[in-house]
Amino acid sequence: MEIKPFRGFRPREEIAEKFVAKPYDVVSFLEAKETIKNNPFSFLRVTRVEAETHEIEMDPTPEDMEKARRNLEKFIEDGILIQEEKEAFYIYRQRMGDHIQTGIVALFPVEEYKKGRIKKHELTRKKKEEERVQHILKTRAHTGQVFLFYRAFEEFDRKLSEIADSQEPVYRIRDDLDVIHEFFVVKNENEVNEIKKLFERVEELYIADGHHRAAAAARVSDILDEKIGKGPHNYFMATAFPHNQLRIFDYNRVVKSQLTPEELLEKLQEKFETYRSYKVPARPSREHEITMYVGNRKWYALIPKRVPEDVVESLDVNILQREVLEPIFGISNPREDERIDFVGGIKGLCELERMVDKGEFDVAFAMYPVNIETLMKVSDEGKIMPPKSTWFEPKLLSGLVVHVFG
Repeated sequence: MEIKPFRGFRPREEIAEKFVAKPYDVVSFLEAKETIKNNPFSFLRVTRVEAETHEIEMDPTPEDMEKARRNLEKFIEDGILIQEEKEAFYIYRQRMGDHIQTGIVALFPVEEYKKGRIKKHELTRKKKEEERVQHILKTRAHTGQVFLFYRAFEEFDRKLSEIADSQEPVYRIRDDLDVIHEFFVVKNENEVNEIKKLFERVEELYIADGHHRAAAAARVSDILDEKIGKGPHNYFMATAFPHNQLRIFDYNRVVKSQLTPEELLEKLQEKFETYRSYKVPARPSREHEITMYVGNRKWYALIPKRVPEDVVESLDVNILQREVLEPIFGISNPREDERIDFVGGIKGLCELERMVDKGEFDVAFAMYPVNIETLMKVSDEGKIMPPKSTWFEPKLLSGLVVHVFG
């Protein structure tokens, strides 16, 4: 697959730690507002601009998008963001405890997304996608990276590591989860050409995170093609990692219920083998095991009596939705229903216990993480996973590099 180096805009090294931010979609409005209030250099002033312009949470307005553009331009004018002297690739390495993943930051062709060679596994929400379209159109920039992965390719992966190991990172940033983010610039012409040539042997890419960013980039490409013809907007910025270096965490559910634990267990026994777990907290030990917390230190294991053969229908999140959330709790649209919330596995099972014990929710369901091979199989078959099926960690920081194309 073709990838392109680019002259990215990067924060000055001495200010990078204050500048970079979590992805816009994992930062709450209040968290963004507090960060912006205390740190005028935060890149959230571009990616979550509505937290700067409004006192209460609301959807971004056209005026907000204009403000995002002005803020980005001001960061460039003030020398906070400086453009690379020549086209470069970037290597992004993340260290989370003993876990290390190393990826390539580059421009990827929108056309490959349209053809289905950059594969998705989730549907997008039209409103959220439209927000991203307007943000890209107004700023004329890709401000956040799409998180991609490819089937591990030893020769390419080794080359990235060799290049990274041969130099010091331009940034080494430790975030609030103790993840170390290292960022390397690859400007050497021979190395740039070698990376390009090796990556041509990658046939397919998969989206881990950033379905809305990718879909929005494709729409922007079409819009600007009609207005001005082909150009740099036909590519989007992304980081691609080998599949065998990634970690997928569980993505758990908490639910408000009118049922007593005894009533709930009785209903569950129609479709599940249920038994009390004396491991506290009780983490699912394998696929097709769901654990449930009902308060008072009581955990139960649920084993479905029937598992469909279809790769999507057999996903534990689908089994839970089909056999529990909809028939027992009446939750048919988990994206919109206020009786359910989703908790990334990075927060741990103790967070599920806390939410139930504090009365915020009545019951919690802990899921076994989706296997990355399963995710690729779903994508290869052109199928779609339910919302909130996968939680990749660590997340990519925004603001390490920006692709400005107009």
